[in-house]
Amino acid sequence: MDRLDSMRLFTRIVERRSFSLAAQDFGLPRSSVSETVKQLEARLGVRLLQRTTRQVGPTLDGEAYYRRCLAILADIEEAEGAFTGARPKGLLRVDVHGTLARHFMLPGLSRFLDVYPELTLHIGEGDRLIDAIREGADCVLRVGNPQDSTMIGRKIADLAQATLASPDYLARFGMPSRPDRLDGHRMVGFVSSATGALLPMDFRIEGERFEIMVPARVTVVGAETMVAAARRGLGLIQVPRYHVEADLTAGTLVEVLADFPPDTLPVHVLYPHNRQLSPRVRVFIDWLAGEFR
Repeated sequence: MDRLDSMRLFTRIVERRSFSLAAQDFGLPRSSVSETVKQLEARLGVRLLQRTTRQVGPTLDGEAYYRRCLAILADIEEAEGAFTGARPKGLLRVDVHGTLARHFMLPGLSRFLDVYPELTLHIGEGDRLIDAIREGADCVLRVGNPQDSTMIGRKIADLAQATLASPDYLARFGMPSRPDRLDGHRMVGFVSSATGALLPMDFRIEGERFEIMVPARVTVVGAETMVAAARRGLGLIQVPRYHVEADLTAGTLVEVLADFPPDTLPVHVLYPHNRQLSPRVRVFIDWLAGEFR
């Protein structure tokens, strides 16, 4: 293994906090990873990693070497990508919310891969804001305003939202006329995975945003479950409109309070603050922004 490959492997070990996970990422035997680190430490004359029974972490020298490796590898990738005809290549790891992936990313993904035949893509799926460095992701796609200062965000879309209920619910509780007249109504409560708090409904009334906490007898942590619960007449919900297009067409859900819409939800692509934006991540983000448009 040459020096650049050793640097790439070392940075992945630091980020994944694991020899085994780094070996999986590179498709190498764990023994080869251990031997590479041993040779690297012997060549530099310092100990780079400290091992415990639970994880691997950099020493002070290892942390300094890690940051130099990141800068060197980013410069090399940037330099090679600047030449005409150079194509992004290698493994791209993205973490997305599953609903976003299915509606916006997957339909055009084959065309993207045709344009960049030397790229391979691993799609992780979740709705919590992961530690991208520790979990080996190159970028993360999330709805909402990013709170993590260690990540750089680029907004690529705003999603229109709607307030909805099932015909059965409306037959039992009546059609609401205004957001400030929801006495007797209930919502399917959505619990934030970031804070653990129940999220209120929000509305625009005469141009001003209001948050209204409606009673909830059922609370959920997943968007798909929330929509399914609304179909069963369990309460009002607010979700991005794209998520319920089929329900609106079929009549299984009905839009209510259309004159008082919720705010749009921003969609951000996030990537680690301590990395330059690599060519493969850059072309992916540009393509994804186009898909959302």
